[in-house]
Amino acid sequence: MTSTVRIDKWLWAARFFKTRQLAKKAIEGGKIRYDGQRVKTSKQVELGARLEVPQGWDTLEVTVEALSDQRRGAPEARLLYRETEASVARREREAQQRKLANQAMQPPIKRPDKRERRNIQRFQRQRTEE
Repeated sequence: MTSTVRIDKWLWAARFFKTRQLAKKAIEGGKIRYDGQRVKTSKQVELGARLEVPQGWDTLEVTVEALSDQRRGAPEARLLYRETEASVARREREAQQRKLANQAMQPPIKRPDKRERRNIQRFQRQRTEE
C-alpha cells in the first residue's frame, strides 16, 4: 500500500483492466470518470474518491477504499474499492431488462428454404427502392 497512486495503476491493481495500457486507453478515451469529471492518466487517486468504470454492458460506480500500485489476487483487489448501492441496484435492474429482452427474441427454428430466401430478397429490394 502506498500514499499516492496514479489512476491508471490503481485501475490495473484493482483488476478493472488486464493491463495498464488498456486502463490508459480508457482514461484517455473519456470512459473513466473521477468524481464526475474526465481525468488524465497522471491523476493521483485519493481515498473516498468516486469513480465510474465501464465493465462490459454495465458502468460501475465505486468509492476508493484503499490505495495500491501492485496487482494482487482478486479477493485482495476487491478490498481496494466499494461499489455504491445505487450502482448495484442499477446493474441488477439492467441485467434483468437484458434477460427479458433476450427471452422475447425467438431464434429461427430452421434456415430459410429457397422460396423463403427469394421472398426475403424481394422484400429487401422493395425496401431499398423506397
